[in-house]
Amino acid sequence: MGVIARYRDRLPVGPKTPELSLGEGSTPLIRSTRVGDALGVELWFKFEGMNPTGSFKDRGMAVAVAKAVEDGATGIVCASTGNTAASASAYAAHAGLTAVVLCPAGGVAAAKVAQSRAVGARFLEVRGSFDDALRSCQELAGRGDFALVNSVNPFRIEGQKTAAFEIDEELGRAPDVLALPYGGGGNTTAYAKGFAEDGVRPRMVCAQAAKRATTLASAIRIVEPAHAQEVGALVGEGTAEVVTVSDEDITRMWLEVAGEGLFCEPASAAGLAALAQVDLVPGTTVVCVLTGHGLKDTAAVDVLTAAATIVDPTVEAILAEVSR
Repeated sequence: MGVIARYRDRLPVGPKTPELSLGEGSTPLIRSTRVGDALGVELWFKFEGMNPTGSFKDRGMAVAVAKAVEDGATGIVCASTGNTAASASAYAAHAGLTAVVLCPAGGVAAAKVAQSRAVGARFLEVRGSFDDALRSCQELAGRGDFALVNSVNPFRIEGQKTAAFEIDEELGRAPDVLALPYGGGGNTTAYAKGFAEDGVRPRMVCAQAAKRATTLASAIRIVEPAHAQEVGALVGEGTAEVVTVSDEDITRMWLEVAGEGLFCEPASAAGLAALAQVDLVPGTTVVCVLTGHGLKDTAAVDVLTAAATIVDPTVEAILAEVSR
């Protein structure tokens, strides 16, 4: 059951809104086996990489594309660092719409490009940044026919807020702390909205890369966050705090997450890196959002881990290598 069917009474949809779904939502909440103990808290990972295209974007995209169909759009357009592109392309294909995707040239993980191309999107690389691409998309959408499905589309936020509902349902209460990456700020805005609608207000720790323009965590390689104003308001009211993390911090925590058997893309580990820098009350319940699956950016594995070793097919050779 997708997010529209599951949360129809909590979403801005009506009888004419198609129940578009690829099976998004209902992602697992997994208890940490080691990192939580090291931090002195009850730590859970909300693994959004288990969504259909491998990232949290699918929740909002299901709603945004369904509303585009309802409104008579013939296509959708988005700017992306990769995950939005993959999600928009898949949901557009499922709905029978044309998808036009603009990404910064050379700035997107190959797996995400492949996802978009495989389902028939018009994938274009622009000579410029994500922000340049977004401005072009907004201009194209303003000419009619194409619906913009970046997170500045409010229906994206509406769909993404359902992750907060799930966390509250799965825990039986709200977490004390929620940690997540901060790229464009749409997910931060969505979680805050979802929790507020549940009548709760957990502390939100939002991790931004120290070098936004060049971070190895390509999913949050956004210089000008589209939702900076909304995130700033959450900081001002004491709901959220923004923590800056280095690529070294992200790498270290990516390996910690992998050590628990969870393969996420590097950006997903940013929230955990931020948790390591803030004061946490011992024993509190903390949820760290893993926003994307590791298969979205396998090139990071070559950079962050040792290469495979070639050995002779004998037990002696294998044991000799393992014991090194």
